[in-house]
Amino acid sequence: MKYITFTIPSYNSQEYMRHIIDNLVAVGDDIEVIIVNDGSKDDTGKIADEYQSKYPTIVKAIQKENGGHGSGVMAGIRNASGIFYKVVDSDDWVETKDVIDMLDLIKKHIAEGVDIDLYITNYVYEHAADNSKFVMHYRKCLPAEQVFTWDQMKHVKLETVFLMHSLMYRLDKLKVSGMELPNHTFYVDDIYAYVPLPHMSKMFYHDLDFYHYFIGRSDQSINYGIMCKRYEQQIRVFNIMFDAYKLDELKTFPKPLYRYMWHFLMIIGAVTLMTIVGTKEDKPIRKVALKDFWKRLKESDPKLHKKFRNSLPGILITLLPGYNLKSFASRKIYGTYQKKLKLG
Repeated sequence: MKYITFTIPSYNSQEYMRHIIDNLVAVGDDIEVIIVNDGSKDDTGKIADEYQSKYPTIVKAIQKENGGHGSGVMAGIRNASGIFYKVVDSDDWVETKDVIDMLDLIKKHIAEGVDIDLYITNYVYEHAADNSKFVMHYRKCLPAEQVFTWDQMKHVKLETVFLMHSLMYRLDKLKVSGMELPNHTFYVDDIYAYVPLPHMSKMFYHDLDFYHYFIGRSDQSINYGIMCKRYEQQIRVFNIMFDAYKLDELKTFPKPLYRYMWHFLMIIGAVTLMTIVGTKEDKPIRKVALKDFWKRLKESDPKLHKKFRNSLPGILITLLPGYNLKSFASRKIYGTYQKKLKLG
């Protein structure tokens, strides 16, 4: 039996992928490790095959044409056999001892007949420049070390969100959610952390710093300048999230879950708006993109469009006169958040 499937989407990862793979295979046969080589141009595929040959009962190597991060995650889901599903990017890592800790918890729950749909853990931003850390935990909004339902979740702070790094879904529930991640698109993690949530009934928050997110490369997708260049992909992701649930359907969910999903949708919407207007480059094109953005949302769900338009980010972008002022405000707001977490 495989208790957890870890999928490692990998593209040109030969320089650093061994770290996470070595940490995982050291756990043994209780887990499955799927390495998805996403059409790499270096030796990523050879390394994946090497580990499959050396650890045939643990590692599966999938060789595929380039489709982006989302296609790698989806390939993992289609080939997974574990009870739970976890994504770990090839430049991030989890510690062997922490995986064993999670396995012990899962085995305990199974032995007790306790069905968990979603395990939530902390994640850590690991800063390469100064070896500092920032831990995202959920102690103030989730009951720790106990089974809970969405009705028991408390209000969350503005910066508190569930990300792919913090979520370990039950595989069958993840499949039932019908979540699909688009190809050749960055920021699909947001879809992954949003669409499946209503399909999860019983959760367990394990207050463990489980996932380590490496920050230190200048080309990382969370760098603001790069995000602004990829604004069309950010729009694509937000549109998928926006279309996933109409406002009337969101309101049928347990109230704390509805509040959280609106909270997360608003944050991703705010980021999307900032990436559209966050630079003075291609100003005429971006002005049209902003207009089309609002128009599409209104056509998709007038009620949810109105709610978002009347939210703080919607009002700010709408009321600020002139593109240049919108751009300036967006850079300052994101810069404050970026500085707090040292994301760039």
